Amino acid sequence: MTIKVYADGADLAKMSELARDPRIAGFTTNPSLARKAGVANYLDFCRAALDAAGGKPVSLEVLADEPQEIFSQGCLLANLAPNVVVKVPVMNTYGKTMTHVIRDLALDGVSLNVTAVFTPPQVQAVGEVLAARGPEDGRSIVSVFAGRVADAGVDPLQHVYNCRCALSSTCPHAEMLWASPRQTYDLTLAERAGCEIITMTPDLIAKLPLRGKDLTEYSRETVEMFYRDAQAAGFEL
Repeated sequence: MTIKVYADGADLAKMSELARDPRIAGFTTNPSLARKAGVANYLDFCRAALDAAGGKPVSLEVLADEPQEIFSQGCLLANLAPNVVVKVPVMNTYGKTMTHVIRDLALDGVSLNVTAVFTPPQVQAVGEVLAARGPEDGRSIVSVFAGRVADAGVDPLQHVYNCRCALSSTCPHAEMLWASPRQTYDLTLAERAGCEIITMTPDLIAKLPLRGKDLTEYSRETVEMFYRDAQAAGFEL
């Protein structure tokens, strides 16, 4: 693969397991995943996730909606460990851009993953503020939610390629992440779009060995599965 795979989730045991997988270059998580996993104390979860990652980068998201609090929480998370990448939303719940907060955190040397990005103009604006620092002053990742773009009926390959072009023109050293994939084929699309990273859930990661599988044999195995399940269920006609 020419792209880095980040595992997406909030299951600490699964994170520890995947941290030993050489295919996994890092991790991403978010408050929604943490809530689904039954997390009670978010800060304790963040610390545990960093330990589980075995030194690989972990994107941890702020919880705030107001700019100053986003900045404060970003600094707090950044100070937890060297492998933290702080996730900051491209806008708040009022639709106000957070580029000024992103700029301030970037200039403070905080490694950033700008999340919930959907459009080339958003990428353009984020790239312009991330360009205020050099590549040696912290990681810069822009996460385009390609899966949700596809859900909206838009060709994700062309759309993310357009975003990649916008980022290259403003901040060439920033990395683009293909977020919210719906299938393993998204990895191929992400590579074609020029992304450096794709985030994948454990169930999609488990399907990675299927890439390049002989389709005729896959067909036979599928028929075998249907037959075996029918026999096991005792179905008759």
